[in-house]
Amino acid sequence: MLVSPQTRAICLCCFGAIVVMPGYAQTNVLSEPDKPAQMMETYLRAKTVEAFDRRAEAYEKIKTPEDCAAHQQRIRDFFVQQLGGWPEKTPLNPRIVDTLDRGAYTIEKVIYESRPQFYVTALMYLPKSKPPYPAVLFPCGHDPNGKAGEAYQRACAFLAANGIAVLCYDPIGQAERSQLLDENGKQKYNSTIEHTLVTVSCIPLGTNVAAFRIWDGIRGIDYLQSRDDIIKDKIGCTGNSGGGTLTTYISALDDRVYCAAPSCYITSLKDLILKDGPHDGEQCIAGQLAFGMDHGDYLMARAPKPTMVLCATRDFFPINGVWDTYRVTKRFYTRLGYPERLEIAEADEEHGYTPLLRQAMVRWMKRWLLSVDDTVTEPDVTILADDEAQVTTEGQVLKIAGARSVWDINSDLADQLAEQRIAARATESEESLLAKVREITGIRPLSVLAAPQSKTVATARQQGYAVESYELIPEPGLVIPAILYVPDGAPVKAVLYVAQEGKASVAPQCEALARQGALVLAIDLPDTGETKSSWSHGDEWEKFFGPSYKAVMLAYQLDRPILTMWAENIQTCARFLRGLPESDDSLVDLIAVGTTGPAALHAVALDSDKTIRSLELVNAPESWDTAVRTPEGQGQFITSVHGALRTYDLSDLKSFAKSE
Repeated sequence: MLVSPQTRAICLCCFGAIVVMPGYAQTNVLSEPDKPAQMMETYLRAKTVEAFDRRAEAYEKIKTPEDCAAHQQRIRDFFVQQLGGWPEKTPLNPRIVDTLDRGAYTIEKVIYESRPQFYVTALMYLPKSKPPYPAVLFPCGHDPNGKAGEAYQRACAFLAANGIAVLCYDPIGQAERSQLLDENGKQKYNSTIEHTLVTVSCIPLGTNVAAFRIWDGIRGIDYLQSRDDIIKDKIGCTGNSGGGTLTTYISALDDRVYCAAPSCYITSLKDLILKDGPHDGEQCIAGQLAFGMDHGDYLMARAPKPTMVLCATRDFFPINGVWDTYRVTKRFYTRLGYPERLEIAEADEEHGYTPLLRQAMVRWMKRWLLSVDDTVTEPDVTILADDEAQVTTEGQVLKIAGARSVWDINSDLADQLAEQRIAARATESEESLLAKVREITGIRPLSVLAAPQSKTVATARQQGYAVESYELIPEPGLVIPAILYVPDGAPVKAVLYVAQEGKASVAPQCEALARQGALVLAIDLPDTGETKSSWSHGDEWEKFFGPSYKAVMLAYQLDRPILTMWAENIQTCARFLRGLPESDDSLVDLIAVGTTGPAALHAVALDSDKTIRSLELVNAPESWDTAVRTPEGQGQFITSVHGALRTYDLSDLKSFAKSE
């Protein structure tokens, strides 16, 4: 229940940039031995370990084939739900635009529509033997030239030379399928950046870039099965790195994939996160760690179909995690009575689809798709140049008349969800909506949140006010550095100040308020100010996703968005401020700057204890809907909540506060 119109107001401001001027009181609270810049990394990794402990305990309860079947259904249902479900299957409208005779095999240049006017470029490798053939779907890794990548051409030719057809297609963000082009019509960003920009657009919609990529592959299987020269029930799937990711996903979710061989992807998420942290967007599924969905669960979801894990000793995907995952999955296959259908091949190599892994893959595919188990030797082939592998005359699918991008598709979904929200607002009570907001975000009622432990670090005097610095500890592993400005004389009001750049960035404003008689508490929310994460993914990533991409993405996988953490911290700190003797139980005026604004909005909307009287937003994001439609929007990632736009937008929370 929100407070009455007499005691709550909301003010939206657009001030200029705020800077710290010399001469203001010292704002640092934590000392370097506290390693504040590592706080979020340490905290989230500890939460990851806890999540995997729960998953391991749950796994040991899977004993019977019936238990296995229930686990498979649970994983698949959750996975599809987090991807946002599937669109309807529409006409593929496939076209073969050219044919290349490569001696031992033929290549057809193919283009199809996985969604209306959403074009997929592919190379179809066909043996010279008599059809029909079994076929392998080959999703590419992150090579910028996609299907023209040398290792991929060699793997596809190897299969074709052994009697197996292959459909190798470009992922979005690579080769001919860049979704963002520069002024010269060329690929603007590398594949991992573009994939993650798409993910940022997808999160408020409740989808993921992986949904686009999986659907491209599912429709690729539809295309294979539509051909008379393909054996419809003999379909395999393999790919390396990002292609290994997609092989794993597609094979887990599409029963038509009989034989799979993901390369240089499978490991344990626990090992990966403790070593490197999260990778790019399609490898991070909302809430998967909290739910208990690891790499092994993808493999288990398709059991007992034949699967070979291909790995490299010196890969950046941790090799110990590969073997741990293989072992628990082997036990799962054994429970189903088919231990021989899961195998592993490790090459003493670095990351890549290297010759020994290609050899193991082709032999595995022949065993299960052709019922032939013999040694294989990779042929020497001439590699196509990038332009020779090009399918479109334009060089980019977005240059085709009427072509649609992922942002076009996301904008259509955003329009649909906006209409649904308008219709729901006409009949839904405020109490019902706020209950849904709480459910979606996971923001707990203030009544169940413990008061932060407080430690006074220092005190100082300034003209007209005193300064007290605190460490506030809302839960083990998190510290909120805080500065309390105490005016001389009885305070006229109590103000809580939060800012994207931390409390130091608003020190002049806090001191001005204190001189005017306000009691002001300025805090560094986790991952801001003194605790701003040093867990970086590189300068280009910081440009779009902020310096704490890995922390935000890991919180996303743990189903504890940064926004949720901040909203709870704001509420508990507001209660702390209200409870100080100097406050005299005053209601709190909240000021939030920059990306802290959406969390502040949630804290106010869900303030059932009526602690916060008013909210002032300064340069804060105003809508997730806008973020969805902005391909290169900066600063929006840290504010995201998965699937929020299916129920509400930030503007709904603002209107509630105004209406009250």
